Amino acid sequence: MQVCNTKMKNMNAHGTQTNDNHAALWHGRFQDGPDAEAVAFETSIHVDERMALDDINGSIAHAKMLAHVKLISDDEADQIVKGLESIKADLESGALAIDYSAEDIHSFVEATLTDRIGEAGKKVHTGRSRNDQVCLDEHLYLKRIIPELQASLKTLIAALVKIAEENLNTLMPGFTHMQHAQPVTLAHHVCAWAWMLVRDIDRLSDCLKRIDYSPIGACALAGSGLPLDRQYEADLLGFANVTQNSLDTVSDKDFFLETANCLSIIQMHLSRFSEEVVLWNTVEFGFIELSEKWSTGSSIMPQKKNPDFAELIRGRTGKVYGNQFALLTMMKGLPLAYDRDMQEDKEPLFDSIDTVLSCVRVFTYMISTASWNKDRMASLCDGGYLNATDIADYLVRKGMPFRTAHGVSARCVRRAIDKDCRLDDLSLEEMRAESELIEEDIFEKITPEGCVKIRKTIGGPAPERVMEQINSLKQLINE
Repeated sequence: MQVCNTKMKNMNAHGTQTNDNHAALWHGRFQDGPDAEAVAFETSIHVDERMALDDINGSIAHAKMLAHVKLISDDEADQIVKGLESIKADLESGALAIDYSAEDIHSFVEATLTDRIGEAGKKVHTGRSRNDQVCLDEHLYLKRIIPELQASLKTLIAALVKIAEENLNTLMPGFTHMQHAQPVTLAHHVCAWAWMLVRDIDRLSDCLKRIDYSPIGACALAGSGLPLDRQYEADLLGFANVTQNSLDTVSDKDFFLETANCLSIIQMHLSRFSEEVVLWNTVEFGFIELSEKWSTGSSIMPQKKNPDFAELIRGRTGKVYGNQFALLTMMKGLPLAYDRDMQEDKEPLFDSIDTVLSCVRVFTYMISTASWNKDRMASLCDGGYLNATDIADYLVRKGMPFRTAHGVSARCVRRAIDKDCRLDDLSLEEMRAESELIEEDIFEKITPEGCVKIRKTIGGPAPERVMEQINSLKQLINE
């Protein structure tokens, strides 16, 4: 059934067709209808239509609560519930199309319900305002969509864990200031990415705790004089509790702001990962080879194979940041309680949700299908003096103060620079000229493999420690 084919019964002063069911929810006080341009400017249905099922579920619970407190009869509640369930089924099957001439999704659902069941449909709005109804839909939507995002993040973590398991002993240089610092492993590096994503999941879970409060019953700003049972309705909808102040409930969007902040941090992490992929994909690094399915070419240079998907993820980060700032700016000067400015909350947050979800999924596909140039990574662990700290550590284990040992190691590095050789190419005599504590066993301690294996502190790159990380990550993503 196409709702847009519903016949209208009256004409307003501007020649726009109306009927009582499909008119704006607030139209009763007005003699004239709004101009078409005004309607187009204020409507939000193209943005909030994604909350249609949340709106229906909220109205079903509201009807049951109204019957529970005897504000409507059980028969009326049954008509409302069956009518809403039929709308839900038709929307899901595609039998019912959303009428985009409606002001918002809430108006569309209520009008369609009244078309189907008659006068009983007009009672569904008893004891609520569009203010708390919209807020309820937003809470329900986030309670539904955030776990979907968390599941996508877990899928990405699982992909990184697989790479780590396959590369426990794959050497690569670690960097600080984009300079060679110390040897690590590819497994250790991608586990670092994974732990960032774990915290992202945790932040979203913490955010859900504050979303898990039902706003319905706060009405416009001052609650209701009707005997509503807010807790009963909250329980029907699966909320942990109800909000405690009706004015606060419809006045703040901090749960949107907090979600936007979580999304910005996730996107920041993805951008950093993508930056490394872009660097590693260069000829100069040569660490990673992206699949042709997740690369693009050039319109003029036939040889090019570009990491465009990583670059797009990096580029879309600015949009997610901008959306967060748009929400903060929208809210910063609003007096209590509700102001229509708040209608503008959904578009930026929904855009950020869509952007982050797509970026998580694309990064998962891209990194899962990549191959790694293990020889190239390992070769860059030789030279560059990545083992200098290990000379100092060697001397510390023999009782030398670290600051003294640091100086000995630095002078060894100076000798190697002057000879244009690696540290481990210095002779034992040259090293002992800097400290007589140095013995022949120094050379096995300062190989790249030796430097990695000796770092056995919790969280370190030693293979057994990385394996502990992998097991912990597996446990977390399976919870």
